Amino acid sequence: MMLYGIKNCDTIKKARRYLEQAGVDYQFHDYRQDGLDPTLLAEFAAKLGWQQLLNTRGTTWRGLSETDKTDLNEQKALSLMLAHPALIKRPVLVNAEHYLLGFTEQSYQTFIKQS
Repeated sequence: MMLYGIKNCDTIKKARRYLEQAGVDYQFHDYRQDGLDPTLLAEFAAKLGWQQLLNTRGTTWRGLSETDKTDLNEQKALSLMLAHPALIKRPVLVNAEHYLLGFTEQSYQTFIKQS
């Protein structure tokens, strides 16, 4: 299993703690330290939807220019997410061909059982 995100994110910390307490073997990929491949981001968008993937609630989004925020399409959104990885909702949990966006204990419990 792979967990993607940014290590200092509180939700990532909760997800990692849950996985460790559940005894789940996973690897963590930090977008800032390990980089973000455009192909991987496109895969996330294809599986989860770019609108769902785009974090419009954070300070990074609020810091963008109005030009960046208007007339969004998939290509523009993915370019923004590549330039500003904090714009990607976190975490993304991947197991083989199964993808989960966000964290709740219930969703992780279900995901782990089904994967």
